[in-house]
Amino acid sequence: MFRLFIALLLSFVMVNTAMAQSGEAEAPATTDRTATGGATTLEDILARQRGEKIDNSYRSGNTGQGNAEGLLGQLGTRGVASDSDVFRALRYGSADVTVSSKGPAASVLIQDGGMWWLNFRTGPLRDYGNYIIGGMLIVLLLFFVLRGRIKIDGEKTGRTVTRFNGFERFGHWLFAGSFLVLGITGLLTLYGRDFLIPLFGKEGFATIAQGCKWLHNNLAWAFMLGLVIITVNWIAHNIPNRVDLKWLAAGGGLFTKGSHPPAKKFNAGQKIIFWLCILLGVSISLSGLSLLFPFEMPLFAKTFSIANSTGIPQLMGLDLPVQMSPQEEMQYAQVWHVMVAYAFIAIILAHIYLGSVGMEGAFDAMGTGEVEEQWAREHHSLWLEEVQEKEAGKATASPAE
Repeated sequence: MFRLFIALLLSFVMVNTAMAQSGEAEAPATTDRTATGGATTLEDILARQRGEKIDNSYRSGNTGQGNAEGLLGQLGTRGVASDSDVFRALRYGSADVTVSSKGPAASVLIQDGGMWWLNFRTGPLRDYGNYIIGGMLIVLLLFFVLRGRIKIDGEKTGRTVTRFNGFERFGHWLFAGSFLVLGITGLLTLYGRDFLIPLFGKEGFATIAQGCKWLHNNLAWAFMLGLVIITVNWIAHNIPNRVDLKWLAAGGGLFTKGSHPPAKKFNAGQKIIFWLCILLGVSISLSGLSLLFPFEMPLFAKTFSIANSTGIPQLMGLDLPVQMSPQEEMQYAQVWHVMVAYAFIAIILAHIYLGSVGMEGAFDAMGTGEVEEQWAREHHSLWLEEVQEKEAGKATASPAE
């Protein structure tokens, strides 16, 4: 019995010793990155594949510049820098680069931070853009099915009233026409690779993309000129007033047949679209100019600095960068340009719908400039009264002359 007890005790000790040795052998060893030159480990690679955030400081701070002792003369003409050291120095912006070009971004050979832009541009940016434009199209389709075309309720008089003169219509169509081409060419640039390459091949897509780029860059000037013209023409007529509150309270009569709330030359809905066009138009023009003249108009670092000073981004959990490379400025400008474009396209789709198939007689206002008197009475009654009073005043004054 005693011998059996001793045998069991010895077995227990031997098993524990073996388990301890096994645990010591399986314990992960701490990598001495300075000794390996900052080499990436297998765990680093696996962590990246899992989508985990990796601390790259062991690479960005180890570009061969601080390992001179003991290595001097061992690596030939590159001194103490290996190929991986040189690559990391270029990637993280610590390399001493000499270039013949004196452009602001010429010395940046690898812009490591650009991956977020590529991933965002090809992923969430396009996804949310699809939701915005597709959602607006669905809303307009449902509105048409449920409400139908908004027709003139009263009996037509056969008389017309001048709503917009030639210069007003010129400014509108210059702005609207250039925007339509800019929107189409911009969407083709963003989505064209997906469906144009299967249809026309890479060479065909390259030709189409080059044409889109030329049109987009040059028609931008027509768009900005049209923006100036419509602003000058109509800003005085789009100042909000109390009448707009009544119009909004009645839903503009859009959802109820026979409802025609009073309005001046522009109703509250048109005023909202006008101010959105001005705001988005100025914003998309500024980012577009920044893209037309790369590295000449940095906008975002200074904007983010001002925003951070207000404390609002911090309350929202945002950490806006205030120091950017020239490439980062362009990436932010491109992302902002597309985001504004999506919102702009959605708004203009609604405007096009109501100005064409959605409302009887609305297209005539910008088509010929003349509208049916009954249409004006139902949709812009206060404006019609002003026009008729002016005409009556001229008729009264004419015989006296």
